[in-house]
Amino acid sequence: MTEDTNPDTNENAFESTPNDRDEPRGERIAKYLARAGVASRRDVERMITERRIRIGGKMIEHPATFVQRGDIVIVDNKPIDHPDRTRLWRYHKPDGLMTTHKDPQGRPTVFESLPEGLPRVISVGRLDINSEGLLLLTNDGELARRLELPGNAWIRRYRVRVFGVVDEKRLASLIDGFEYEGIRYGSIEAALDSSKGDNSWLTVSLREGKNREIRNVMRGLNLHVSRLIRLSYGPFQLGSLKARELTEVAGKTLREQIPELQSSKGNH
Repeated sequence: MTEDTNPDTNENAFESTPNDRDEPRGERIAKYLARAGVASRRDVERMITERRIRIGGKMIEHPATFVQRGDIVIVDNKPIDHPDRTRLWRYHKPDGLMTTHKDPQGRPTVFESLPEGLPRVISVGRLDINSEGLLLLTNDGELARRLELPGNAWIRRYRVRVFGVVDEKRLASLIDGFEYEGIRYGSIEAALDSSKGDNSWLTVSLREGKNREIRNVMRGLNLHVSRLIRLSYGPFQLGSLKARELTEVAGKTLREQIPELQSSKGNH
């Protein structure tokens, strides 16, 4: 499965507006909290309607509210630290963890498993509870949404174990896209690596992931996914990270791979 596509993703969300560039007015509350890793801009707007955000003692009622230097922003009665420099981590997600901050069913989450002392972070895309491998984490919600944009065309590469008889011609045809249960999936590169009995390992690469895309497409090929491991997300690799291990991407590497990061955010 892949859940790389986030419903909050919108290319227009990253276009600067005159108000965003209007320094005397400060920074829009949604952008400020996204950069602080609290939530996406859209989620912040929802939180405003739920009356969960205040600046000082004043409840925020409209997204067109600006945070100025010295303002204390409070979310759910807790003060939020000012946005730090943009940081990115590679995390090896094991199966059995939800990629969410809170799960209504009480299942364990990725964020509960992270070491103490880590700043507030959000994930870049998602992996479902039964999927494992590389998960990127960042303290900058703006960066997370930017990396999720389909326009980046970053390749997500997976190692997939399937049960069933693999038809290599049908597998190769996925490069032209595939439709399953009324949903059209884009180009997928898939190749058979090895087989033993009814179990096979595949390498699967895609550029734009829909919810449960790999599992659904394989089901359309009469294959059952029994294991799914993300090996890479764009230029960032799982490498030798062991399950639950976390390592920060060096600032220099981050700037080289994502040159559009704003130097004004203190990334040095």
